[in-house]
Amino acid sequence: MSNLTFYDRTRIEWYLNFKCVSLRKIAQLIDRDVGVVSREIKRHKPQFMSYNAELAQRAAERKLAHNTVKKLDKDKNLLAYVISQLKEGWSPEQIAGRIKEYPLIKLEKKKLCQETIYQYIYNNGVDDAGIPLYRYLRKKKPFRHKRCSRKTRKVLIPDRISIHARPEEINIKSIYGHWESDTMSCKYRKPVSVQYERKSMLLRINKIANFKPESTNEAITKTIDSLPNYLVKSITYDNGLENCKHSELKEDFNLDTYFCDPYASWQKGGVENMNGLIREYLTRKTNLDNISNEQIYQIQERLNNRPRKSLNYLTPNEIMKMQVLH
Repeated sequence: MSNLTFYDRTRIEWYLNFKCVSLRKIAQLIDRDVGVVSREIKRHKPQFMSYNAELAQRAAERKLAHNTVKKLDKDKNLLAYVISQLKEGWSPEQIAGRIKEYPLIKLEKKKLCQETIYQYIYNNGVDDAGIPLYRYLRKKKPFRHKRCSRKTRKVLIPDRISIHARPEEINIKSIYGHWESDTMSCKYRKPVSVQYERKSMLLRINKIANFKPESTNEAITKTIDSLPNYLVKSITYDNGLENCKHSELKEDFNLDTYFCDPYASWQKGGVENMNGLIREYLTRKTNLDNISNEQIYQIQERLNNRPRKSLNYLTPNEIMKMQVLH
């Protein structure tokens, strides 16, 4: 829908009567983009008649009245499904993708894009209890915003192998078993250790006592012990102090280890993105002393049971289960 007024349309009609005036010139005269003028004429000019401002205005008003009722307002079953999955922690992209790839019986022929969901959420969408729907989004922001990156400290790591030496099969995610690791800090600098498998997007979270290398190694050992040996082949780290004893894990489990460039933790973007999802549950103000290991596990599995676009809207647990069975 354009932002043209009836006065704009009458001017377009007037200038079109002068055959020598180009669309670009008309757009300049009415102070609109030439694409707006072109679409206006294409949509509202009758097939065998010249453009008429009054007819165009009526058509635009009919379209506006039709579009005031949003798609999710028209379909209560679809809206109920969207809200229920938002409450489960799914993103609009995951909801739309799941409907498309694996439709439910009651939603078999429904189509929905993520932008429609976002528009509904940010257009004062609420649930049955009157809670604004944006509060079910991971960031819980009432508006969209750009993501920011977080820098890491430069630390000298013994036996450090650069990420640029990492084999291409790891970079393109052609095989399973290659992980990224990071450490998240909460209140009173209480940390959790996070590991993320690049191909399946599987997540492991473990509480650790501090940022010492021994604590990080202990958490990664738990991650390794939770999986078959062939599913842990390499780990990519940043240059934090907690990773300086990676060689011990390398020797104990026959792993390859790689490190991002200094101040370039975005090079292990999978685990960095996962940290953002975990922040929905473990904010920087969370006191981990009040969070049990069972609660940490529940957060981990909640994220492992979310469908992912890059997995064709399967979940990491579903992908890993198929891999283990295979």
